[in-house]
Amino acid sequence: METKQRILSQALKAFNKSGYGAVNLFELAKSLEMSRGNMTYHFKDKEALLKALMDQLWEKLTSGRVAKGIPSFQNLHHDAQLYYKLQKEYSFIFHDNQVLKHKLIAPKMKSLCDKTVKDIETAIAFSIQLGNMQTEPVPGVYKNLALTSWMMMFFWSSQQMIRGDKTKEDGEKVIWSLLLPHLTEKGLASFKKFFGDAYLDSLGEGFDQTMESYINF
Repeated sequence: METKQRILSQALKAFNKSGYGAVNLFELAKSLEMSRGNMTYHFKDKEALLKALMDQLWEKLTSGRVAKGIPSFQNLHHDAQLYYKLQKEYSFIFHDNQVLKHKLIAPKMKSLCDKTVKDIETAIAFSIQLGNMQTEPVPGVYKNLALTSWMMMFFWSSQQMIRGDKTKEDGEKVIWSLLLPHLTEKGLASFKKFFGDAYLDSLGEGFDQTMESYINF
């Protein structure tokens, strides 16, 4: 493996394990069995490593997303799965608020998130035009739905970490459970055709409506 890529791979492992702020270059170089001077020849400081890893992530996000074509929910599915995959691969970026606010990270993340929300809004508008979604029941509902869907993509792994949720479930089923009540019969048929009846039946545990389950005396 090329030296620069070997350093980046080891840095990514260290940042994911310990957090960006906790890793120092001396220990990182030691884990690579090279001198700190040799490592800093390739990356002069920790910020240089962060920038290189962010560039990697950005390339995978932008090249992996559906760039053009029909703004469909199939494309939303594709992009959601890409988000979840990269959140695992670069977890130190998504889990650390200080990293997200870093000057090297924040502008690109804002650009990405704004575009994702707009893409979801476009997919909703396209589905309404096709007759797959109902018209907006109350002003603001679909804007909020697009924003919430983005949050289910971007912050899913963070909430799993906070809640101690060790399941392998991703947040896409939550997104669809929010969208399904707004689908028309035609839209529901299209959903079943794409995902299958089994997927529809696996969205989550049924809600217990009996108050006895929630009130303790």
